[in-house]
Amino acid sequence: MAYRIGVCDDNQADLEFDRALLERWAALRGLEVRILTFPSAEAFLFHYAEDKAFDALLLDIEMGEMDGVTMAKAIRAENQTVQIIFVTGYSDYIAEGYEVAALHYLLKPVGEEKLFSVLDRALEKRRRDEKCLDLECGGSLVRIPVYEIRYLDVHQNYVTVHGREDYTVKRTLGEFEKELDSRFYRVGRGQIVNLTCVRRVTRTDIRLSDGTVLPLPRGAYEPLNRAIIERT
Repeated sequence: MAYRIGVCDDNQADLEFDRALLERWAALRGLEVRILTFPSAEAFLFHYAEDKAFDALLLDIEMGEMDGVTMAKAIRAENQTVQIIFVTGYSDYIAEGYEVAALHYLLKPVGEEKLFSVLDRALEKRRRDEKCLDLECGGSLVRIPVYEIRYLDVHQNYVTVHGREDYTVKRTLGEFEKELDSRFYRVGRGQIVNLTCVRRVTRTDIRLSDGTVLPLPRGAYEPLNRAIIERT
């Protein structure tokens, strides 16, 4: 299956330059890649309404009526997995990307080596997102994509896996910890949190991107922050 990348830039020269770099990256990596280009955020969103199968997006920030950050927020409202890479001529916009979990910012003119490194990271994330967690629930097998899991918590001998739906199984948190990857961090004895879903950490709680608030055990604040920093 082709790796699908959308490129959105209102400057035709930049659009063609980025496309050429993406084609070179795909050729060097031996990948089948489909690249779709769009001259505006509005043009992309019109296409996206009917076709959401994108693995990565390379978005200019400074465009016409709708900028790249606003466009990314519209996408993130329903899609948490597509990898968003911003390109911009100004470093002032970097803070705005935290809201949409941007993979990276690239300053124009985009350098080949830097872009290729970021694309390699995006591809690796896509491959990890294809992994599933298998659960035995009510006599049947349930497969949950790992990227959908926001957190797990334990109550007595049961663990609840919180994804798009919640599933409770009689297993230990330690067993799940062995199956999960580096996106997940064990917080105390009772929780495992998907670090990519964490939006804020205080001394008393963890706030996730969907609004969920989890209690933070005493002594866990600094180790959790360190784990988040080491992942970035």
